[in-house]
Amino acid sequence: MIFTETSIMGAFIIDLDPFRDDRGFFARTFCEREFHDHGLVSRFVQCSFSQNVRRGVLRGLHYQTEPHGETKLVRCTSGTIYSVIADLRPDSPTFKRWTSFELSQKNALSIYVPACVANGFQALTDGAEVAYQISEFYHPESARGIRWDDPALGVEWPIMPPFLSERDAGLPNFNWGAA
Repeated sequence: MIFTETSIMGAFIIDLDPFRDDRGFFARTFCEREFHDHGLVSRFVQCSFSQNVRRGVLRGLHYQTEPHGETKLVRCTSGTIYSVIADLRPDSPTFKRWTSFELSQKNALSIYVPACVANGFQALTDGAEVAYQISEFYHPESARGIRWDDPALGVEWPIMPPFLSERDAGLPNFNWGAA
């Protein structure tokens, strides 16, 4: 695996380092030792999967508060997504910044999202599927989200208007002053 730090402190793009032959390729997508050697969380207790029936579906921006903060490893296994992470950690030098990546079945990239960094995505293709490895158990009382169009954040989503769940449509703007 090839680990490349992003513009958000502690977040990494993880690229495959495949072994190729005339059958195709084989690549490791996770290795506890390699993650540990890079100083990353290497214990995941849950795996989740989302299937997005149509282009424009937007999920997020979601996170869990401490002490139940979730580190996530996110990969698009079918189709293509526009993945967004936003740093909500007040003590981070990248606080209030966001960045985006295109994750797809074709590029096979993953994004490592540190705890208390919000995560969301928009499906760029019909039928996009996303797999998550998550470091903490879901804790409903700690689950939070911020509006996809929070003006203080200013995320530029590629497909307008997005297709949102009722829950995501009702998320609040982040209280940047109270963080």
